[in-house]
Amino acid sequence: MSLIKMSIIFYTYLILIYFSQISLALDSISQSIPLKDDGNTLVSKDGTFELGFFTPGSNSQKRYLGIWYKKIPIQTVVWVANRVNPINDSSGTLTLNINGNLVLTQNETIVWSTTTKNSLGKKQVNPIAFLLDSGNLVVIDQKEAEKEKKSYFWQSFDFPTDTFLPEMKLGLDFRTGLNRRLTAWKSPNDPSPSDFSFGLVSHNNPDGYMMKGDKIFYRSGPWNGLHSSGSPQVRPNPIYEFRFVFNKDELYYTYSLKNSSVISRLVLNATASVRNRYVWIESAKRWEIYTSVPLDLCDNYAICGAYASCVISDSPVCQCIEGFEAKLPRAWNSMDWSNGCVRKKALRCEDKEKDGFVKLSGVKGPDTTYSWLDERIGLEECRVKCLDNCSCMAYANSDVRGEGSGCALWFGDLIDIRNFAAGGQDLYVRMDASELEHVNVGSHKKKGVMVAVTVLLAVAALSGILILAWCYRQKSSNNVKDKSEFIINEDQYSGMQVDDGDLPVFNLSTIAKATNNFTVNNKIGEGGFGPVYRGILADEVEIAVKRLSTSSGQGLNEFKNEVKLIAKLQHRNLVKLLGCCLEGEEKMLVYEYMPNSSLDSFIFDKEKSELLDWSKRFDIICGIARGLIYLHQDSRLRIIHRDLKASNVLLDKELNPKISDFGMARIFGGDQKEGNTRRIVGTYGYMAPEYATDGLFSVKSDVFSFGVLLMEIISGKRSRGYYNQDQIHNLIGYAWKLWKEGRAIKLIDKSIEDTCFMSQVLHCIHVSLLCVQQNPEDRPGMSSVILMLVSDFELPEPKQPGFFSKDSSETESSTSKHLLSSTNEITITLLEAR
Repeated sequence: MSLIKMSIIFYTYLILIYFSQISLALDSISQSIPLKDDGNTLVSKDGTFELGFFTPGSNSQKRYLGIWYKKIPIQTVVWVANRVNPINDSSGTLTLNINGNLVLTQNETIVWSTTTKNSLGKKQVNPIAFLLDSGNLVVIDQKEAEKEKKSYFWQSFDFPTDTFLPEMKLGLDFRTGLNRRLTAWKSPNDPSPSDFSFGLVSHNNPDGYMMKGDKIFYRSGPWNGLHSSGSPQVRPNPIYEFRFVFNKDELYYTYSLKNSSVISRLVLNATASVRNRYVWIESAKRWEIYTSVPLDLCDNYAICGAYASCVISDSPVCQCIEGFEAKLPRAWNSMDWSNGCVRKKALRCEDKEKDGFVKLSGVKGPDTTYSWLDERIGLEECRVKCLDNCSCMAYANSDVRGEGSGCALWFGDLIDIRNFAAGGQDLYVRMDASELEHVNVGSHKKKGVMVAVTVLLAVAALSGILILAWCYRQKSSNNVKDKSEFIINEDQYSGMQVDDGDLPVFNLSTIAKATNNFTVNNKIGEGGFGPVYRGILADEVEIAVKRLSTSSGQGLNEFKNEVKLIAKLQHRNLVKLLGCCLEGEEKMLVYEYMPNSSLDSFIFDKEKSELLDWSKRFDIICGIARGLIYLHQDSRLRIIHRDLKASNVLLDKELNPKISDFGMARIFGGDQKEGNTRRIVGTYGYMAPEYATDGLFSVKSDVFSFGVLLMEIISGKRSRGYYNQDQIHNLIGYAWKLWKEGRAIKLIDKSIEDTCFMSQVLHCIHVSLLCVQQNPEDRPGMSSVILMLVSDFELPEPKQPGFFSKDSSETESSTSKHLLSSTNEITITLLEAR
């Protein structure tokens, strides 16, 4: 009996050992329990995160060791170990050695490993690796695991990839030299490090830089006690709370979630050149963008040069600080602001008592590369310190909470300043006292003018009541009335004068000289409203002149609309308007010259299409999407383009896309989301069905046009005029038919087959079909579209598109009363009786 009992005890012991090892393998890695690429994973205690081997995308064969959300159906990777050295098969094994180092091997060859704090000292008796509920992979002595305060030998939070998770520290540890910064993936299917990164910099007054290679792309601004001075939109919110720490030991930014049920992460994306904060929407099973930077054109680093401020609501956006003037006026007036501004009157260091300061309110603090910080003194002492140093150009409170405290000084040129409508801080810029008097006199004059204007308005209102009846009897030509709003003045130097703040105007002789009197050799295109000419101004600036023919359908209203609208828009993916001309019967628009013409000249040309590989086409797609996002939600007003098509997307010398031709655009204000018209304008083949048939338009109309354009870029075929062999479907219908049959791959342009990631192209076809769905409510917004394009998550199944058959398309186009032909397209204007 004793032998039987001993046998039972022995086997029971073996079973317990076996199951204890299985349990340990599920939540930890030790020297005796590795993690292999055989389907096993390491899971955090609460089941939120999972560590294991994965393959990005459906076509890749490469294997990576990474961490992702376990409970989210869309695999969302937040950390990757072997970004630089992927594994080519399933032989990967992660082990923990006696020194406490994690080692990843492929067939016993090391592809990645850690260096723990103690690997150079005494060996640890029992190191163990856990995946914490925060998503942090840590190595710790097993004896320390149960203690409240733990000391980690190594942790993945010290080596982030592209994702900033709650409780993670982003910044520097001065004691160890550790620099925790984000580096984006090269693409959605390639986790290797790109040249797009973000991190804090330890200037005397710390700052945050988003970098493209070795160039600053975006700057967050110094911390002002409430937030980074360039991010006033970051304020107390229901999702997360944040904290900034700067002392002799550390410099870092961190955040934590207020509700444990909320899932949020911050991700750097190289494809879209943005840093997005996402929030998981459980009911919709998708990630939604909560915040994003850069916000707009003014977030581009140093766009206005030195001593200038970027004001997104102004036109142009760059304005010299009071007391300063453009360094190169001609370049500045041509919207080349890179040289910035200079003082109208130089400072004299030997007589500091004659210097003063002009106050700029609501701004982002300048670049802090040459700065100084003292949190112990107040604003008045800060002013004195600045005056005592000839190199000090500005000062401000370093902490704007309450009445303000601390002192920040800036030396040398003041760069990368922008104004905010709300949430900015005060900055005091040094200036000669005499110039300061001019600024003050100017402000007093403005107050006097305001009083005078108020009185005049009252008189005008009274007079208006008396002559109201007379006004109703007056009849005047619309053309004469419209033309009276444009006053053409000649500038003896450049031929350009700005009469209305929105309307830069060239005289006809300047344009004629620049285009060699509109000779055929200078003609570079023909649109629905007239020819386009290339020209060179006297200062050798290349221009493109859109000359409206007298018989064109674009009247004076459309012309004025395009000028006023584009003058207010500033975005890297929108064409830049340099001016206009209205003289006699001539109506002309002057744009920056695009050496690569329009997108249609590439994608529909058999030879030139070879120049646009898939990578470049995808960049163009994302650029167009970003331009539309700006029009729909990031500019001051919601703008509907209404005529987005391949010929209205221009390409600069680097093939970057710029949306052009705003003659048909409509402006919405406030919360207005849609409108209707009895005058249908646009191009069939791109027009949304609700607009073409009923005159209803909204941002979703542009989404439809974008979906069509996306199909054209992928297929290299025109939507209008393309039919397959059975002569039933147009391009939209053909794409839908192939999609339903599981043969969407046949839509792909043969010229990009060898350069594309097939899964990414099919993903884009999926997005395009979502954009062209029949009902506007089913189409995604452009912010969702860009997210879909650059992410690899599962998309909803598209519903039937609008205008997908040849018959339906022809039926709609037959209602047109007035057709204006353009190259291979039809731009229509439909006039209906009232």
